[in-house]
Amino acid sequence: MSVVEKTAVRPSPPATPMREPRVTDDHGRRVRGWELALRYALLLGVLALTVGPFLWQLSTSLKGPTEDIYSSPPTFLPGRPTLHNYERVAETIPVWDYALNSVKVAIANVVTNCVGSALAGYALARLRYRGRRVTTLVFILAMLVPVEGIIIAQFTTMRELGLNNTLIGVILPGCVGAMNVLLMRNAFLNLPYEIEEAAYVDGADVWQRFLRIALPAVKGTLAVVAIFAFMGAWDDFLWPLIVLSDPSKFTLTIGLNYLHGTFANDERLVAAGTVIAVAPLIALFACLQRYFFRGVGEGAVKG
Repeated sequence: MSVVEKTAVRPSPPATPMREPRVTDDHGRRVRGWELALRYALLLGVLALTVGPFLWQLSTSLKGPTEDIYSSPPTFLPGRPTLHNYERVAETIPVWDYALNSVKVAIANVVTNCVGSALAGYALARLRYRGRRVTTLVFILAMLVPVEGIIIAQFTTMRELGLNNTLIGVILPGCVGAMNVLLMRNAFLNLPYEIEEAAYVDGADVWQRFLRIALPAVKGTLAVVAIFAFMGAWDDFLWPLIVLSDPSKFTLTIGLNYLHGTFANDERLVAAGTVIAVAPLIALFACLQRYFFRGVGEGAVKG
């Protein structure tokens, strides 16, 4: 008998039917098809409400003078895109000078908020002193005070200090935000004590523990603070309008308001100015989005 005949032929196992991939949520619960479709529909609806107006302004800013922006049905894509509207904005108002003033104010607010919030947050989270809980409560209560309720007192203070009609007067009220301090406090509270205790045993003082151990571990929250500070200073309209009176020191938000008042019937120029104002915020978030989402978790509320 040959070797081939002696070898037993094993039957192949039956083919198992392919199962459809199971979709589950964060809690492990199976998500049905209609639930998944409903979630995506809601997500697309929210996306249309938030991103849609900006895309419409961008489309309007690229349309030429011969295109009808009020056509029915409306045309979303411009027929012949042009940058002429942006040139007309620069010719009408000193938009780049206004943008430079806004950049100065925004960068100053970012630096002061990052430094001040980090120092105050670390002191509230790690240092032991009498009245720490009361100080934390004061920062929480400060978030509940509306800006409109103290704006007259702020204006009087700036006038007494001789800072009216100056960019410093615009910067000072937003140097350190209460919400940013609490974000940094919660981020420092989430750090384990054992690391700093080991550094303390090795002879590190409080500044060394803050700069070399605690601060590098909360870079994400610092990015969140930087984004919030930049957005708050860049988009602020009421306070610069009250403090500033010299047109050469106007910020971009005030300058665009004058653009709208001068060319109220030409929505193309208004749309071009809006895109110019929003573009730096989009660029900043695109650069810091990796740290932003990580910082949201670091600064989560902790009791």
